[in-house]
Amino acid sequence: MHSPIKFFSGSASRYLAEEIANSYGNGVGLGKSTFTKFSDGEFMTSLDETVRGCTVFLIQSTFPPVDNLFELMLMVDAAKRASAYKVVAVIPYFGFARQDRKDQPRVSIGAKLVADLLTASGVDRVMTMDLHADQIQGFFNVPVDHIFASTLFVPYIKNMELEDLVIASPDMGGSKRAKAYSSFLNAEMAIAHKSREKANVVGEMMIIGDVEGKNVIIVDDIIDTAGTIAKASDIMMEKGAKSVRVVATHSLLSGPAYDRINNSSILEVITTNSIPVDTTRSNKIKVLSVGTLLSDVIKKVYNFQSISGSFIV
Repeated sequence: MHSPIKFFSGSASRYLAEEIANSYGNGVGLGKSTFTKFSDGEFMTSLDETVRGCTVFLIQSTFPPVDNLFELMLMVDAAKRASAYKVVAVIPYFGFARQDRKDQPRVSIGAKLVADLLTASGVDRVMTMDLHADQIQGFFNVPVDHIFASTLFVPYIKNMELEDLVIASPDMGGSKRAKAYSSFLNAEMAIAHKSREKANVVGEMMIIGDVEGKNVIIVDDIIDTAGTIAKASDIMMEKGAKSVRVVATHSLLSGPAYDRINNSSILEVITTNSIPVDTTRSNKIKVLSVGTLLSDVIKKVYNFQSISGSFIV
């Protein structure tokens, strides 16, 4: 016999949580919760209906500010203290994922710390999408369902019916992801090899592979300031590419990102709503919803079914 299922949302991802609950159906709506903020900036969360004996899915992306992460942990703690049977954190965008290793002396491994904090708060399972580094799954001592937005992107790319298609990676670290897309789409591959002067600042860049006369799609997991993709697209066009598009799961779009996209050679940016995107600031951005995909995976997890068949690449 199944425990009852309930959905709750953090304040940063309510738009997506509503889509997930509506797509899930079966009369399961979004649970009532309250977010209270005090004058000094401290805040408190409460679940305003019983969760005793329930399997509770808490939906919240942990993009900046860090309040979004802490709000999720408070919700997990509240559910556990209210005697929930199982608590699943649905984190479409897993923040701090770029801090996945010690790449220089005396730095923290933020992704591991976040995993430890979520575990300490009482989470029983984590569901996330397109982690920046696959090894982050191993930072947890609870099951992690790693979902891929390629399930949405690949059909979109196919429907464009582009000739002379090339799949490109914006850096060496993303070559594995680009290789998976290129193999599935039977397309050629290119890599933008870059050096960074410092975080969010791109130094020199060169293109490895033939892009002349090609329709290029740059595949990435995160767009932050858009410096890399803007520079890569301009260089590719200089090298004779027909067009350059970008496919990226998580669009933080911080600082000058919108201006860089608007002023670049990029024809279109295809992204998801794992993070809220202001499409009024650029007519180049196309947002695909992950609500149905997440609800389908949640349904399979809840019914103890395999989720591997849900993914394309």
